[in-house]
Amino acid sequence: MRLLLGENNNIQELRNFTKWLLKIGDGLAGNTTDSESIVHIPSNILVKNFETALDDLIDFIYPDMLSNLFVENYFKDRTILAPTLDCVIDVNDKMTVGLPGQERVYLSSGFVCAEEKNIKFELDAFSPEILNGINCSGLPPHKLVVKVGAPVMLLRNIDQTNGLCNGTRMQVRRMRNYVIECKTLTGNKVGSIVLILRLNLILNNEILPVRFQRRQFPIIMSFAMTINTSQGQTLSKVRIYLLRLVFTYGQLYVVLSRVTSKDGLRVLLQDHGHLKDNCTMNVVYRDVFESL
Repeated sequence: MRLLLGENNNIQELRNFTKWLLKIGDGLAGNTTDSESIVHIPSNILVKNFETALDDLIDFIYPDMLSNLFVENYFKDRTILAPTLDCVIDVNDKMTVGLPGQERVYLSSGFVCAEEKNIKFELDAFSPEILNGINCSGLPPHKLVVKVGAPVMLLRNIDQTNGLCNGTRMQVRRMRNYVIECKTLTGNKVGSIVLILRLNLILNNEILPVRFQRRQFPIIMSFAMTINTSQGQTLSKVRIYLLRLVFTYGQLYVVLSRVTSKDGLRVLLQDHGHLKDNCTMNVVYRDVFESL
């Protein structure tokens, strides 16, 4: 459906690309072993891996960024996708540093939620320093570095009527002590000016033994985003930074199927161990389909 929205002049190429995507989604592409298969990435969407490959990938997705910083729709339908939060943070930090102007740092406050199951030892064990060091998908960082012109993404549903939903992308216009002014780039209120305030955000993560609350602006930088976060997004230009192999069911299909045209897709593979330079892993549990 996304490919039908784009400009695809070569119908046969479009059909071949669509069939390839569907095979990846069904786990039929490449050499299948149980739930994992090795997939060959076509050379015409593959970025060669060398020392400056990441810089070139950034230049591909954000050409002449400083000249187009406030051009309407420049950030709207382009991004870099990566499988892990660490990769995303590295790219976002690198891009933010390259923006002109003075940065502003917003620090969060946080504490463990007082519940019956949180015994006193656990409450004392999670000091503010430990809580501040926790970075999880869907949670803004303790140290939020913001610059005017930077694209950001909303992490909570604030006002669905006015288009302020989880996943809405915006661009920073002004920064104050208690509010950040942004312009919406996606959703049903594109172009509207909104004010983002700090919220009390409670993290529900089964990995952590306790629930804790972080008071912070509910946004993160969105030069790059995780593959899981990109679900539901439709983009015209996507650069995929696979520093590590995908590791969850259907993750490769999700990241490859965000684009409206094959011409808008490029993939950079790095450090994939024993795999060839043009191959990556796909994780699909075939028994799910066989049981239908």
